[in-house]
Amino acid sequence: MVNVIVSAILILMVSCAIAYIVREKKRGVKCVGCPMAGTCAQHHGRESCSGSCSASTGIF
Repeated sequence: MVNVIVSAILILMVSCAIAYIVREKKRGVKCVGCPMAGTCAQHHGRESCSGSCSASTGIF
C-alpha cells in the first residue's frame, strides 16, 4: 500500500512539472527557470536566450 501511495505522489509531481514546462513554452519563455526568462531576449537585444542571464541564480 505504501508503494502505491509513493508511486502516485511521484507520478503527480512529474506530471505537474511537465505541465508547467509545457505551459511556459506555450507562453514563449525561452529559458524555463530563469527569473528573467520572459524578457531575456529583449533585455539583451538577442533573438534567443543564451542562458547566461545576469539575474540567474545559478541553480539551473
